[in-house]
Amino acid sequence: MGRRVALGFMGSLSVLVLAGCASFQDVPPALQGGGHWSGRLALRVERTARAQAQSYTAVFDLRGDADTGELRLSTSLGSMLALARWSPQQAMLDDGRNGHYFNSVNALIEAATGAAIPIESLFAWLAGQPGAAPGWRADLRQIGQGRLHAVRESPAPGVDLRIVLDP
Repeated sequence: MGRRVALGFMGSLSVLVLAGCASFQDVPPALQGGGHWSGRLALRVERTARAQAQSYTAVFDLRGDADTGELRLSTSLGSMLALARWSPQQAMLDDGRNGHYFNSVNALIEAATGAAIPIESLFAWLAGQPGAAPGWRADLRQIGQGRLHAVRESPAPGVDLRIVLDP
């Protein structure tokens, strides 16, 4: 099932990129007091025995924290690709055509990308703090200049995440 959701999600992203339109609601008031980051991201998930290598690039707007948050992904031209919202109770991914629901933001991310990304550590890294994530190495030397590079070395698949924050 997770593989089908991921394939459906990626297919939907392709359709949305070609169609160039989707609309979503404004940021819920509960998220306006949390952290806020925006910029560009590139994610590469290495090939596995089950799946080909995947690469994703998007403009992002991230609000909240690891418990409650929202992530909007769009093309460089501003067309919405997807919206993810999460709370301690559930996570939702809206690709502009369908809503997919998950038990957690971690399950959502793994289904959408094919790899687990440590959401708690990601928020720490974006705040310039070390975040312990087994198998991950985060380079925070340029976080002051708005650049983050994190690599998952184990377990497979390997993941390369690069973020450039807006000034």
